[in-house]
Amino acid sequence: MIKELARGLWTTFKHIFRKEVTVSYPEEKLPLAPRYRGRHLLIADEDGMERCVGCELCAVACPADAIYIEAAENTAEERHSRGERYAKVYMIHMLRCIFCGYCEEACPEDAIFMGKEYEFSSYGREDFIYGKDKLLKPLSEALKQRPDIPVESKP
Repeated sequence: MIKELARGLWTTFKHIFRKEVTVSYPEEKLPLAPRYRGRHLLIADEDGMERCVGCELCAVACPADAIYIEAAENTAEERHSRGERYAKVYMIHMLRCIFCGYCEEACPEDAIFMGKEYEFSSYGREDFIYGKDKLLKPLSEALKQRPDIPVESKP
């Protein structure tokens, strides 16, 4: 019995002088892995034009069926993107999303990216359906999270 007690005390004393593993979250945050995939960013170029042309390839590639897109035609008076069409409605159901990154890989226009934000919280389920109002970010703001975003949009 004394041998087991001594072994337990030895283990305790051995760990007393080690550096703490925990951090004081939210004041102190650990660095993210370089390939971390967080909240989605829908990119708008500096001139205000959206990169998304409503092709729906990201919605087709999504294995969780979390992306819904309604495309509309651009007109000469009202242009939203450089293509013939634009995403009139772009919604991501964040409770369904598995953060796989397939939407980012499928996009031919480099319009959607996975950012580095990871703090999602809300009191209601309806707040987790992100529309263009929450997703659309100017290029300068998106580059702060993901410096690897191509600056030039594709013609």
